[in-house]
Amino acid sequence: MAVRKLVEHVFAVGAIDWDRKLFDELIPLPDGTSYNSYLIIGKEKTALIDTVEPEKKEEFLNNLKAANPQKIDYIISSHAEQDHSGCIPDVLKLYPNAKVVTNAKCKSFLKEFLLLKDDVFIEINDGDTLDLGGKTLKFIFTPWVHWPETMSTYLVEDKILFSCDFFGSHRAASHLFVENSHRVIVDAKRYYAEIMMPFRVQIRKNIEKLGEYDIKYIAPSHGPVYPDPKIIIDAYKGWISDEVNKKVLIPYVSMHGSTKKIVEYLTDKFIENNVEVIPINLTVADVGQIAMELVDSAGVIFATPYVLAGAHPAVVSTAYLTNALRPKVKVASIVASYGWGGMGTKQIQGMLSNLKAEFVEPLLIKGFPKEEDFKKLDEFSKTITNKIIQGGAV
Repeated sequence: MAVRKLVEHVFAVGAIDWDRKLFDELIPLPDGTSYNSYLIIGKEKTALIDTVEPEKKEEFLNNLKAANPQKIDYIISSHAEQDHSGCIPDVLKLYPNAKVVTNAKCKSFLKEFLLLKDDVFIEINDGDTLDLGGKTLKFIFTPWVHWPETMSTYLVEDKILFSCDFFGSHRAASHLFVENSHRVIVDAKRYYAEIMMPFRVQIRKNIEKLGEYDIKYIAPSHGPVYPDPKIIIDAYKGWISDEVNKKVLIPYVSMHGSTKKIVEYLTDKFIENNVEVIPINLTVADVGQIAMELVDSAGVIFATPYVLAGAHPAVVSTAYLTNALRPKVKVASIVASYGWGGMGTKQIQGMLSNLKAEFVEPLLIKGFPKEEDFKKLDEFSKTITNKIIQGGAV
């Protein structure tokens, strides 16, 4: 990636990962990603905001050389995770007089992850400033987006918020700025769903905190820069709100066709009831899609066959992920098909303790669904629909 100019004396020097297909060894990346690093050259001092994933070290260091700063005085570390911090030791080798500027919590992580020594750090507090000469950096602590030590940096003169993971998107693109806002928001929702969703209460507080600032650009650590910050801030406000859509997500597995028939019947019933329904076959599922649908779904129904007297492992895994992501669903339940018995529904329900949803009594069907089972499915779908409507879904 070539060095790209954001504004006068501010450059993007990070790396694009066109080929990365999986993030956190969990979420598929259909559009790749980027690791953004920004060079800010003041009249007296030069600062580098974050580095890149170590696998992209060569591209990153080549970009730094191409930008040709006479020196780097400060390395601002917004977040200790290695896709942001991993090349700090390499920058320190090139610029041995540089200091790593970060908060106390991030400092402790960097010492553990990168084996950095105390004498390379300058520790800052929330609201502190750093004068580069005509370029003033103000540090804004924005914890739990998505780690406890994460912070943002505001460039006062140019009104740029360097937001780290906050407002990021997994998108590899040759352009520096957002050009297709719809596509970027979809990628940002995937990003939010994977790592931000459990912390929406804390994110709400951080967005309120940022309301004090006049922000012209948002420059995240993944994805393109927003020249119109309102589009991503408004998207986040929707995702972190208590509002949900009149939508039901049905993650399912079917071994011999019984559970699939149950899901197909429920799908038709929800459509008849004017409820959006998203059935996802977990044997071919994109985990990122599941996470994205959970962001604004009013309900989730886990559908599983029994395997060795328990729920199917793929459904168990999805229930675990759902519980970890803490979506704002209002209603949850389970449908299951079994042959000779077991405890699969209790197993799944016991894994969902983080959900604040109302649980509808699970529906257990022996073998292939029969006429009396379809009648039960009719009532089950009506119950779910009514609770979604009563819950105020839009």
